[in-house]
Amino acid sequence: MTPIIYITIEQAIETHKQTIEKSGGGDTTTINSAQLESVLNHIQNDDYYPAFEDKLTHLVWGACKFHCFTDGNKRIAISLGAQFLLFNGYLPLAGKFIHYMENISYHVAAGRIDKELLHKIICALLDGQEEEESLKLEIYNAIRDDEK
Repeated sequence: MTPIIYITIEQAIETHKQTIEKSGGGDTTTINSAQLESVLNHIQNDDYYPAFEDKLTHLVWGACKFHCFTDGNKRIAISLGAQFLLFNGYLPLAGKFIHYMENISYHVAAGRIDKELLHKIICALLDGQEEEESLKLEIYNAIRDDEK
């Protein structure tokens, strides 16, 4: 088994800065680097996150939900997820991940998509099954239920 390459806090903060600069601007202030560092360290614990998709899910979830930056938390969740994929040899999937997660990250941040559903979505992306009707329906229902 190939060892997993993890993102450091310094890389994450630099990625945030570059993401903000290249995606239309905004504030690059870090609110809570310790919280982000905790997420980055926690995904390295195989007892909690044994599989790559578990690690990726928690990385995206934590970066999106914990608001470690004043601006760009949804964007950094996508960027860090793509970076994690690239670091670990998932080059063909990284672009697809960015495109697909644009809408998903919004609904994660809004509380419409919970961590369990995010995990299903990420597993489906990794397996090439993101167009499966049952997953689309589950996403639709999660979003629709919140809009009632």
